[in-house]
Amino acid sequence: MTGLVFDIKEFAVHDGAGIRTTVFLKGCPMCCVWCHNPEGLSPKRELYLKHNGCLHCGLCQKPCTHPECAGLGRCLHICPQNLVGVAGVRWESEALAQKLLTRSDFFNSMGGGITVSGGEPLMQSGFCIELLSKLKGRVNTAIETSGYADNEVFRKVTELCDFVYMDIKLADSEIHKKYTGVTNEQILENAEYLKKSGIPHTFRTPLIPGITDTEENLRSIKALVGDSPWEKLAYNTLAPAKYASVGRRFMLDIGNGK
Repeated sequence: MTGLVFDIKEFAVHDGAGIRTTVFLKGCPMCCVWCHNPEGLSPKRELYLKHNGCLHCGLCQKPCTHPECAGLGRCLHICPQNLVGVAGVRWESEALAQKLLTRSDFFNSMGGGITVSGGEPLMQSGFCIELLSKLKGRVNTAIETSGYADNEVFRKVTELCDFVYMDIKLADSEIHKKYTGVTNEQILENAEYLKKSGIPHTFRTPLIPGITDTEENLRSIKALVGDSPWEKLAYNTLAPAKYASVGRRFMLDIGNGK
């Protein structure tokens, strides 16, 4: 089975224990207005254009015959500044597993491992299950998820993980829908399962000014997570600059929480 990956980050230190490699799967069923990985939202390959340093020479817009450029409307190879790229590369699960396992001795000796993130990795659940099944028992495995997925899918994937990071962004379902596009009932069901599963885990809440960092929301989330570990993450202020690269607009006014 193939999956669509938009980044593979080596030497990651914030995605689980030790030094890790994090695989970012493309596509997300949510649309959080503060999303810090806009290149991971679409489930399809898309252009990733860096605008700083562009010579406006137009070379990238000339027709080419490279198979990997088909359907993108740009040539990925001709830019003299190397500013034209693509978000989304197809990987066979076996090939990706073998690539990741080349560093298994290092991970195992240093207490690190492999983390699958996104986007929302559970949106590619079949690929995720295949990949984690090939890694399980050979290297420490972790996942970063919003928890917005079918209950059975959530259970199958998390059972293949040595550690789970799960977001609980907003406790109120209607406010959750306003800012993420979906209600949170399914998320909270999966959170309850995770709490009782015995799988080591940590809940996370991104602190978005005026939205998720309110006293009422944090108090409600604290009640939901109970005795489970809970991290509150500072907002990534560099995220808005990435939106133009994939032809999106950052719509959130952080100062006003709108």
